[in-house]
Amino acid sequence: MSQLFPPARTRGLLRATAAAVALTSVLLTAGCGSSGGSGGDAKATAAVPAGFPVTVDNCGVRTTYDRPPSRVVTIHQHPAELMLSLGLRDRMVGTAFPDSAVLPELRKDFASVPELAKREPSFETVLDAEPDLVYGGYGSAFDEKAGRSREAFADAGIDTYLNREYCGGKRVTMRDTYDEIRAVGRIFGVNDRADALVADLKDRVGRAAGKVGGERDVPVFVYDSGDKSAFTAGGGSLGTELIRLAGGENVFGDLDDVFGDVSWEQVVERRPEVIAIYDYAGAGSVEEKKRFLLSRPALADVPAVKNKRFVVLPLTDTLVGIRSADAVEDLARGLHPESFR
Repeated sequence: MSQLFPPARTRGLLRATAAAVALTSVLLTAGCGSSGGSGGDAKATAAVPAGFPVTVDNCGVRTTYDRPPSRVVTIHQHPAELMLSLGLRDRMVGTAFPDSAVLPELRKDFASVPELAKREPSFETVLDAEPDLVYGGYGSAFDEKAGRSREAFADAGIDTYLNREYCGGKRVTMRDTYDEIRAVGRIFGVNDRADALVADLKDRVGRAAGKVGGERDVPVFVYDSGDKSAFTAGGGSLGTELIRLAGGENVFGDLDDVFGDVSWEQVVERRPEVIAIYDYAGAGSVEEKKRFLLSRPALADVPAVKNKRFVVLPLTDTLVGIRSADAVEDLARGLHPESFR
């Protein structure tokens, strides 16, 4: 992936937050656990860290944490990367469903976390890890039909947290990304680290958006997957905001959902000039997706297809997490290359 401002990547952030990590590590060691997990006697005797208890409202679920969770299972990759970026590897006892290449600076820590499943783990598999908190990235993390509802975990004495992109009811913006990071920082008592990460992301997004601020908005179609119909990012997704910040306009921004199916006839009618291809495991390679789009006669006159203008984004870059700045940078370059010459 191309980087506009490599020195400001997460490696720089980790250096910038080293002092905050040192200041908070003693507190995190002194007290751990959550309001509903395992730990028993240790929780009764451990000192309560400064700033606790903490109460967090998340997608309609209100949880009070007496101390930072100590045994966390993340379902989906972006919650895991967020926790690792906040220096919380020692709190993680399992993860599941990786969908993109892990950021280089996080690979070692990510690989050290037990992988519970290639996709969403069963309720029983999660219980076997004895978590006190389950942090889900997509709504499917807490699929009621699969027996993983938030209520089921609560009944088992386990707290849950869902990425706010899937709370529903409103369009997601970069503010949601910043709020997500700060909320996780509050839950784990690492507010300084969270604030440093937010400041880094804001700076990078602002610089990329500033490069294209005076340019015309380029019509963009997000191609996630699909052949008989196209699965695309709707107006409820962070993807629409990322495209806007990069000097573009999501041609399906009028869809209320985070993702949705549209017909190829609709794609033709909306004449996108650039196609953003979401890259992730299990949905075909980027080259396969490009070949498919270029081979469809009905799309031949769509400007993006005719001119072969594609921007490839790892799916994880487009979600509420730590990679939003990467997506804005890469999109801005792809939509307005002349601004970066």
